Amino acid sequence: MKARELRDLSSDELRARERELLDEAFHLRMRRATAQLANPMKLRETRRALARVKTLLRERATEGGAAK
Repeated sequence: MKARELRDLSSDELRARERELLDEAFHLRMRRATAQLANPMKLRETRRALARVKTLLRERATEGGAAK
């Protein structure tokens, strides 16, 4: 998912997406450890998507804090 698409989501939707990505990254790490991961690039993509979501949540948090 691109950052452009993520910016259209609400903060609640971003938090839900963050939880999904954390779970997915955990399962991918487990599969890699047991040598069952067919596509190792999937782990990299998931980590980067998680970083994008966290960045957007952080940006929104600092915008809200600066406005107060």
